[in-house]
Amino acid sequence: GFAMQAGDIEVRGHSGHFTGCEMAGGSIRVTGNVGDFLGASLPGNKQGMRGGLIHVQGSAGDRSADRMRRGLIFIEGDAGAYLGARMLAGTVFVRGEVGAMPGLALKRGSLILSRSPPSMPAYFNDCGTHTLPFLALIEGDMRGQGALAAFLPVSQRVRRWCGDLSVGATGEILVAG
Repeated sequence: GFAMQAGDIEVRGHSGHFTGCEMAGGSIRVTGNVGDFLGASLPGNKQGMRGGLIHVQGSAGDRSADRMRRGLIFIEGDAGAYLGARMLAGTVFVRGEVGAMPGLALKRGSLILSRSPPSMPAYFNDCGTHTLPFLALIEGDMRGQGALAAFLPVSQRVRRWCGDLSVGATGEILVAG
């Protein structure tokens, strides 16, 4: 799915590093695990995923959504370290555990987690518990995507952390529950 513009890819099994790297549209579904740099940019490039949808039924390696610009990523399993690092925009859902340093240098966009990281990074500010209307809109879209039902419901109250404070604090990490 490197630089994919449109269409659908379904991988029955595992996929390696750089799955969906710099994709701009379409959808990728992986029934197994993926390696590092899911939806990220190639080393030296400034923009990762710029649109589309990636659904991973297993776990993802380190630096998923690194430099992501737009789009949706759903990870049903665990995500490695540096999830959403240097992310410019977009939305990433993780149902399992998250590794160290999520959202490092996150400029905009949302990391929506079903479980809290082992420790919340110091570069994020706790903004309390909220019900956010945009989550209900995303939930409505997901209902039509049968395979994504594993992430429902997402419209419940979430704990909101804004950051990364060092780059403007307009991104967010939302933790369900």
